[in-house]
Amino acid sequence: MEWWIVAILIFGGLLLVFSTGMPIAFSFIFINIIGAYTLWGGTKGWEQLIFSMFDSVCTFSLLPVPLFVLMGEIMFHSGMGSRMLEAFDKWIGRVPGRLSLIGVAGGALLGALSGSSLATTALLGTILIPEMEKRGYHKVMYLGPLIGSGGLGMIIPPSAMAVIIGSIAEISIGQLLIAGIIPGLILAFFYACCIIFRTLINPQLAPPYPIMHIPLYEKIIYTVKYVIPLGLIIFLTMGLLLLGVVTPTEAAAVGCLGSFLLASIYRQLNWEIVKKSIFSSLDVSIMMFMIFTGSIAFSQILAFSGATQGLIKFATTLNLPPIVLLICMQIIILILGFFIDGVSILMLTVPIFMPILRMSNMNLVWIGLLTLINIEIGTKTPPFGFLLFVMKGVAPEGTTMAEIYQSIWPFVIIECSVLALLMIFPDLVTWLPGLMVK
Repeated sequence: MEWWIVAILIFGGLLLVFSTGMPIAFSFIFINIIGAYTLWGGTKGWEQLIFSMFDSVCTFSLLPVPLFVLMGEIMFHSGMGSRMLEAFDKWIGRVPGRLSLIGVAGGALLGALSGSSLATTALLGTILIPEMEKRGYHKVMYLGPLIGSGGLGMIIPPSAMAVIIGSIAEISIGQLLIAGIIPGLILAFFYACCIIFRTLINPQLAPPYPIMHIPLYEKIIYTVKYVIPLGLIIFLTMGLLLLGVVTPTEAAAVGCLGSFLLASIYRQLNWEIVKKSIFSSLDVSIMMFMIFTGSIAFSQILAFSGATQGLIKFATTLNLPPIVLLICMQIIILILGFFIDGVSILMLTVPIFMPILRMSNMNLVWIGLLTLINIEIGTKTPPFGFLLFVMKGVAPEGTTMAEIYQSIWPFVIIECSVLALLMIFPDLVTWLPGLMVK
């Protein structure tokens, strides 16, 4: 059978199962069961499928994922993140869109303390939205900015999704984590500029309000007490990784331990918080790993069928420049991001594009970071971006999904623009990883 017929059957079958509403992980497993039975020799193929799925998650490189997620959950449930936002509140003066800017600053710093954009978005929304409503902020000035800022947690290290991309695409996880720092800060800067610009044009979106004078010594004390210790956790994770002292797994373990110790020092660590953090981490990690195991087996079946090799040969015969193939990959990921989750997108695109891009001698860390940002865009685009549903869960009663969709588009446009900027100037991504101590 021709490779393109096999590819159509496999991808068509997967999309058909997706359309039934079956969970993504089980959709992959369902197609894998049929494919393994058909291509791998009947029931013996099922045995091979089980071993393949087991081996896909029994890898040391994936260990940082649950640790980074747990680190973020401890920050969320212990209240350390809320105290950090209070410290920002004391420092930021009378500027347009003040509370939205606190959200951006908080999202950037929480992104450096959490591997979960889910936890970051939920924390920002829970803490800031009640105050924003009280101050008369329009919904577009707190729904969109907080979703955009929460998404920084997927780009600014530590990032659980960066670990998964590195594992799937065989890219240095340490370098990929560090590569997210500058693009994440660029995004935060443009988010802040967008907020200020919109509020200057239309002050009623974020009405100014009187701010109580806070003595300098009080600001310094609050910063020393609640912000600098969090900076120590950032150093324990990303600082030691940049210096080459620890591996990504060791960085995740040290950062997670530091979060537990800091929560206990603040006397915010009890059995209830530990239980909530662990169970929330298990929910997120199991969901990601279920999709990961199914999609890994899917890519192996695709390769065994000859579809992957056929696609590679077809792409190479087109004689397209590598940058054109990279742009095509990013456009496809952007479109898929409207409908399915990031891990599934990776498993549908990486087996096709990465072998070709790898042969072109392009910087793989750069490609991985572009893909990470593109995946993050998908988390905030209608109709199925999961950050949109996280915001719906913490938004005021009566908030509609239409209002959330409307509020996010300026930040999606900003992120697409930054993605294009990073494609034009790769050094913005590759410079910092190049400084890493080997």
